[in-house]
Amino acid sequence: MAETLHPAEVAKGAEGAVKDDADPNFMTSLARGLSVIRAFTEREPNLTIADIAKITGLPRAAARRCLLTLMQLGYAGSDGRTFFLKPKILALGYSFLSSAPLATILDPLIEQVSGAVQESCSAAVLDEDELVYIARAATKRIMSVGLNVGSRLPAYCTSMGRVLLAALPEAELDAYLARVVLKPFTERTIVAADPLRRELERVRERGFSLVDQELELGLRSIAVPIRAASGGVVAAVNVSAQAARVTCPEMEVQFLPRLLRAAEEARVLLVRSRGV
Repeated sequence: MAETLHPAEVAKGAEGAVKDDADPNFMTSLARGLSVIRAFTEREPNLTIADIAKITGLPRAAARRCLLTLMQLGYAGSDGRTFFLKPKILALGYSFLSSAPLATILDPLIEQVSGAVQESCSAAVLDEDELVYIARAATKRIMSVGLNVGSRLPAYCTSMGRVLLAALPEAELDAYLARVVLKPFTERTIVAADPLRRELERVRERGFSLVDQELELGLRSIAVPIRAASGGVVAAVNVSAQAARVTCPEMEVQFLPRLLRAAEEARVLLVRSRGV
């Protein structure tokens, strides 16, 4: 599994959700189907029924029914032994992107930033405990695993994630720190709640986050928040670069001003669109 880039176990959306089925409005079958879809990753595009059952925590019979249903609907296929997602699955994500003014607004802005600095630029939002990419312009592949719109990363050790966590109300941040396991991705990763909390306070004070090789060795990134008219943080935008090519001070000088301008332009456009 692509654990480096997808540490949130998919199982929490499967059997964890089943515990809530006392609610007559809760559809356990739908929750199971979604957990099966999320089990597929870039490194594991082909999975057996046993694989799906292990990843999601579902019984094999339930995993099989979900897969066969997805096949009948055209969202999945099979080579006789393993299953894989088909292009039709993209329609699910497109429904969000085409209806979300935030993603529509940010896409051309990050293209401009990426073109100007000649580095990869991305935008993301916080979903549950993870960072989810909603727009991305990549000049080159700088990580061991490729990132695309819809990719998920841990929030605590990424620049955009820290910008978003720093904007949470204190009670929500306390709850996040209480439930999330801070896994070390490199020897630089902050894996204790108190140091992370101090770093988030620093992010709030400075107005940006710079993460130096905490997610992956050789990777640095700098991010700023995107605010709505109300002042609330609705997303984050960042620039990532190889550590061997750009120092941390250079990132602040070369990338931060452009990110701040893009964030302000996004805020203005969001106000005009009345989307946020």
